[in-house]
Amino acid sequence: MSKDMTKGMPAKLILGFAGPLILGNIFQQFYNMADAVIVGRFVGQEALAAVGATGSTTFLLVALMMGLTNGAGIIISQYYGAEEYVNMRKSIISLAFIILLLSILTSLTGVLASRRLLMILNTPESILDDAVLYMRILFSGVFGIAAYNMCGAVLRSIGDSKTPLYALVLSSAINVGLDLLFVITFGWGVGGAAAATVISQTASAVFCIAVIKKKHKVLHPQKNEIHIDAGRIRMIFRMGLPTAMQSSLIALSNMSVQSLVNGFGAVTLAAYTAAGKIDSIAIQLVVSIGMAMSVYSGQNVGAGNFDRVIKGLKHTLAIMVSGCVLTAVMIVLFKESLLGLFLRGDEASAAISIGSEYLIIVSVAYVIAGIMQSFLNLIRGAGDMSASIFAGIIELSARVLFSFVLSAKLGSTGLWIAIPLSWGCACLYTIFRYSTGKWKEKSVVAKAA
Repeated sequence: MSKDMTKGMPAKLILGFAGPLILGNIFQQFYNMADAVIVGRFVGQEALAAVGATGSTTFLLVALMMGLTNGAGIIISQYYGAEEYVNMRKSIISLAFIILLLSILTSLTGVLASRRLLMILNTPESILDDAVLYMRILFSGVFGIAAYNMCGAVLRSIGDSKTPLYALVLSSAINVGLDLLFVITFGWGVGGAAAATVISQTASAVFCIAVIKKKHKVLHPQKNEIHIDAGRIRMIFRMGLPTAMQSSLIALSNMSVQSLVNGFGAVTLAAYTAAGKIDSIAIQLVVSIGMAMSVYSGQNVGAGNFDRVIKGLKHTLAIMVSGCVLTAVMIVLFKESLLGLFLRGDEASAAISIGSEYLIIVSVAYVIAGIMQSFLNLIRGAGDMSASIFAGIIELSARVLFSFVLSAKLGSTGLWIAIPLSWGCACLYTIFRYSTGKWKEKSVVAKAA
């Protein structure tokens, strides 16, 4: 069911909305984690490194689609908060057209350019063929992945965070089962892991579409609403391009860091891959509460309830800080056991040592990331997209700069230290931008009607 976040206790609403998001985002991470665990344990450390080597390149190629989807989600949440349902549905139709077109272009680019892109990143020759195979299979099925992300964004924008969770539980189970079948039984290696990911994410899209058709009548377009609307497409690009550009900058930043990691060899790359998978799950608390804050902010800004937005921020900060401290303690205590899920045998000891260092340095700084995401998602949900992208530019520029400088002096340790330093830089900016109050002037609903 949808959720009206313009009434009621902010903390209860944000936690109630974020709970399914946390679980859903964790299950989302299980796709790649399942691939990494099964490939790492049953194929080998180099196969694990091959899967990890594709991450930043894959993210770059899908960044535009994901950014536009997230930007459209802000428009949809504000229309929903303002009860302008016709405009909401027309925006969804326009988004679907954009995603269809971009899926075709992204799929062709990913399949045809994967080897060249991976070579540019100095991917070790010993893992290059496996990495190319993994990427090509993923991009062959990119439409199913994009369709799920679009459906999930639309559902979350109207307050339904449970359906995406149920879809991910289902598809995660399918993914693990197919990973075991394709990788272990059939012996398809990294190609089998990629195929399992595509099939399972497509299944999650089908599930979400079925639920929308059955339960969310407010999302069902009328015949006169189904057409290509150039004005709405421009609006989606206006709102989504900053997020897409930010996502692209993240991807380019990750590619720069990936190139540095690749230069330290397959052992460090395997450690980076394993630790990164653990980190990507642990950070979902921050990501999910931030997403809840964005929807909360969007609906309340759309309804003109600025005092509720500020009250919600205070509650969000309290939730973020306490949750991040608890998460960091758990990561530090169980880091070696967690890394052991991916890496095994005597050959893995060096990788586990490197991965443990990564996890300690990054997890103790989750509080900084949590504070930054609280302010960032408030201004993003309000429609202040220029500030949102500028915060991303600050974070990513700082990470690349610190990575190059510190890795030259401290080796791979410098790469890990660069992450919390970049969060700190972005955090300072988002707090400053919030304090100016300019986000109150950015409502899409007021401009669009």
